[in-house]
Amino acid sequence: MSAGQSGFWDVQERLRELSAQGDPLEKLAATVDFEIFRAELAAAMGARDRAKGGRPAFDAVLKFRMLVLQAMHGLSLAQTECLVAGRLS
Repeated sequence: MSAGQSGFWDVQERLRELSAQGDPLEKLAATVDFEIFRAELAAAMGARDRAKGGRPAFDAVLKFRMLVLQAMHGLSLAQTECLVAGRLS
């Protein structure tokens, strides 16, 4: 592995550091049970016709959590996308 390239264990270490510093995503997950909203969100989003094919939709609860975080931190859609992409990388 070349210098400067993160390995698998580096990501695990970074997540441990975030947890030790009080990761706001972990705090939110411990405070709010977003699963109680799943039925309401599914009803609001309606049924999807899988016969049309295409990529599976993102989880409704995940999208809702992202909207809550946007509202809490005053983030634009572009900022949220950047943070999510950074978190996944």
